[in-house]
Amino acid sequence: MFLPQSRDNSSFFQPSAFLLIGIPGLEAVHGWVSIPFCSMYTLALTGNCLILLAVRRTPSLHQPMYYFLSMLSLTDLGLTLCTLPTTLAVLWFDYRRIAFDACLVQMFFLHSFSVVESSVLLAMSFDRFVAISNPLRYASVLTNSVIGRIGMAIVTRATVSLFPVPFLLKRLNFCPEKVKLSHSFCFHADIMKRACADITVNILYGLYVVLSTAVIDSFLIALSYGLILYTVMGLASPRERARALNTCVSHILAVLVFYIPVIGVSIIHRFGRHAPPIVHALVAYVYLVVPPVLNPIIYSVKSKHIREAMLRLLRKKEQN
Repeated sequence: MFLPQSRDNSSFFQPSAFLLIGIPGLEAVHGWVSIPFCSMYTLALTGNCLILLAVRRTPSLHQPMYYFLSMLSLTDLGLTLCTLPTTLAVLWFDYRRIAFDACLVQMFFLHSFSVVESSVLLAMSFDRFVAISNPLRYASVLTNSVIGRIGMAIVTRATVSLFPVPFLLKRLNFCPEKVKLSHSFCFHADIMKRACADITVNILYGLYVVLSTAVIDSFLIALSYGLILYTVMGLASPRERARALNTCVSHILAVLVFYIPVIGVSIIHRFGRHAPPIVHALVAYVYLVVPPVLNPIIYSVKSKHIREAMLRLLRKKEQN
């Protein structure tokens, strides 16, 4: 099934495909396990598409805050679509094979969308800082062209950061007996551990990507909220303080929903070698599936304008 792909060195081996797994220990009930997964994927796709349509069709939502929210929804759609085909193929049809190159492509987009999401959350914190610290200049600072350039910078950053990763993996000599991955999708850390070669360069570059994206972004987000808190404490009226902080609640929840699972995945991959396989699988699913599900719920509950726009869309659909 797994044919070696050799170069000049006859001992060089690359599998033609990897084997994915679903939920370790629950293979016999994958059909039942697929029900909550289908529900979460449906919620993620429906909720994020509704937000995009609501922002597009509601002129009053054509503001920087909602443009950044649209970027977040697009990113969540990308993350969802990255894992959906292979996860449901494993759970529904027990189809576990994924071609080596297809695995690298999935891994690239999966990690790229994660970097994009981190960057979008940072941009949203900057949006909240400008809106609270200098509300009179908010519209003039965050113009459509500035937002467009921020969006391009985010995509470029993710692409440039992750572009070398597949090529660093393709140079490795893999073990013929290590073709089974630990998830129903392709993770960088999971793939490189299947190599029978020195992976120091891969580890160091992976660490560099994490430090230069998620770590820096989380630090800057914390810094922006420190400045926001300093600005809010300078407001005379307690009511104004509450109103200013209330505009940040949705974003703070989205940050927590994204970064807590990121920290969990990092800890499990670095220090959880002896943890049961099901723990690795569940933490990875929480990291990739839960944020796209919860973000539309958070913003529809906390933002009256988004909620009303989404309800109008649903009413129109029912009338049609």
